[in-house]
Amino acid sequence: MAAEITRVFDLLRYSLENPKQEFINGKINGKWINYSTEEFCDTVDNLSRGLIKQGIVKGGRVAVMSHNRPEWNIADFAANQIGAYQIPLYPTLAEHDIQFILKDAEISIVFVADADLYKKIKPCADAINPDIKIFSFNDIEGVTCWKTLIEEGRNDQEINLDDYRAKVEPEDILTLIYTSGTTGTPKGVMLTHHNLVANFVNSAVVMPEGVNKGLSFLPLSHIFERMIIYLYLFNRTAVYYAESMETIVADIQHVKPNAFSTVPRLLEKVYDKIMEKGKALTGIKKGIFFWSVALAEKYTTNAGGWYNFKLGIARKLVFKKWQEALGGEIVVIVSGGAALNPRLARIFWAAGMPVFEGYGLTETSPVITVNHFGGTMFGTVGEVIKGVEVKIAQDGEVLTRGHQVMKGYYNRPDLTNEAIDNDGWFHTGDIGELVDGRFLKITDRKKEMFKTAGGKYVAPQMLENKYKESIFIEQIMVLGENRKFPSALIVPNFETLKTWAGRKGITFTTNEEIIKNEQVLTKYNEVIEASNSGFGKWEQVKRFALLPKEWSIDGGELTPKLSLKRKVITEKNNNIIEKIYKDAENYKSPN
Repeated sequence: MAAEITRVFDLLRYSLENPKQEFINGKINGKWINYSTEEFCDTVDNLSRGLIKQGIVKGGRVAVMSHNRPEWNIADFAANQIGAYQIPLYPTLAEHDIQFILKDAEISIVFVADADLYKKIKPCADAINPDIKIFSFNDIEGVTCWKTLIEEGRNDQEINLDDYRAKVEPEDILTLIYTSGTTGTPKGVMLTHHNLVANFVNSAVVMPEGVNKGLSFLPLSHIFERMIIYLYLFNRTAVYYAESMETIVADIQHVKPNAFSTVPRLLEKVYDKIMEKGKALTGIKKGIFFWSVALAEKYTTNAGGWYNFKLGIARKLVFKKWQEALGGEIVVIVSGGAALNPRLARIFWAAGMPVFEGYGLTETSPVITVNHFGGTMFGTVGEVIKGVEVKIAQDGEVLTRGHQVMKGYYNRPDLTNEAIDNDGWFHTGDIGELVDGRFLKITDRKKEMFKTAGGKYVAPQMLENKYKESIFIEQIMVLGENRKFPSALIVPNFETLKTWAGRKGITFTTNEEIIKNEQVLTKYNEVIEASNSGFGKWEQVKRFALLPKEWSIDGGELTPKLSLKRKVITEKNNNIIEKIYKDAENYKSPN
């Protein structure tokens, strides 16, 4: 009989029933580090004892600031099985956010990965509380290594961890996750053991048979990937952490995963690279390639025999190579964090690599809905998972309640009461609709919708998702609050743009130079015009500006989950925006 799982750390006892030689694995400095199930669980227990000897008990605060690696999980389980709160810190956090979280969460111990992150957090810790203890995963001169705690725990086996585990209830807080959001001070989301256990158990519909190896590269600091890792363990799937996005191709070929989770933008980049190779083909090979892609765009989950016959040919001649590029053994891909282009979803499904799109927030542990083999509708974020309710408010906002909703915002009962009403409904801030009364479709963020000077409402995300279908657009932000018409800031896909420019004989030396070229501006005008069809005249982008540099987390324009920080982007590009509208002062709005 399988071990009962009511708290997250029960996954360890559950995993020991079917131990693996390669349980949790990571690639560090070019070398794969493999933990067997027994070794992993033994290290967790010894680290727990080491934390207890440092004074950490139930309700203690332990932070982890690290890129994905097995040690992240070990520190997580070591803290949560003795009832301590685990607080993930994004490696890309700004100094003022680090200081805020260290103080607000009353953190007493921090695990950091390497010397760079130690240098980043040490002055922040000293400024808030010099008594905060910092331990490193890597060996760093002058810094206490986490192995010291493990050894202390190994040398004191008299500490009975069962006594500590027994005191942890399912409704106790597992983690505080600070959401940076697009504006304002970080908010500490309180998630319980029950929140996460119920979420990964009821999200297991996305894991069909045959998922034995999962590759991870999205940040564990975000609840999406963290829940996925718990789900892998629940599914008895071995976990492999890619070293970085720069090594992802080699890591995929080494692991040959059956599954991975991703954000749509990464799938878009994979697709763009494949399409560039397709365009470079000649003769019959090129014809077969684009015939296959056109066929894939028409894919449905209930296609007839003639279509499936043709698809079988396309898979054998073209899509098999796509599969091999992703290791050749993909069973399922899970997508979240942003809207997935339905056309892209159809193509990947047709290529034999189904993409299950889901939806949720940090405050909902995170999954609310997800597509799966039992029920998928392209263009939606899937069906509501078991134990969760969803309804659409009169103003179109998506509301949800159930086992997935957070306990609240730490130290902020005022914000908790704003987010969760008296009937227990969490207000997501997203606008959506239920298709066929079953599948949820998200159309925009409530706070990101804006009204033009003509009084018309515009949902920017719908427009942005459409424009990003073009291989010429890497990033885009639509704006126009109280303006005569919507406009856009566009970061080109410079790889695609430069290839196109080369074919056109356009010479340039820098990004700044190429975006000012008249032929380039004409091309982007054509791209925008083509994407405008299907939208009302009042919501179509009429003017745009090209930007020379990609928006990033480090640059402050993106949140850690790659959402646009619209306020920051607007402020940084205020002069450009004002010029867009000044140059169009004589434009007559259709509103």
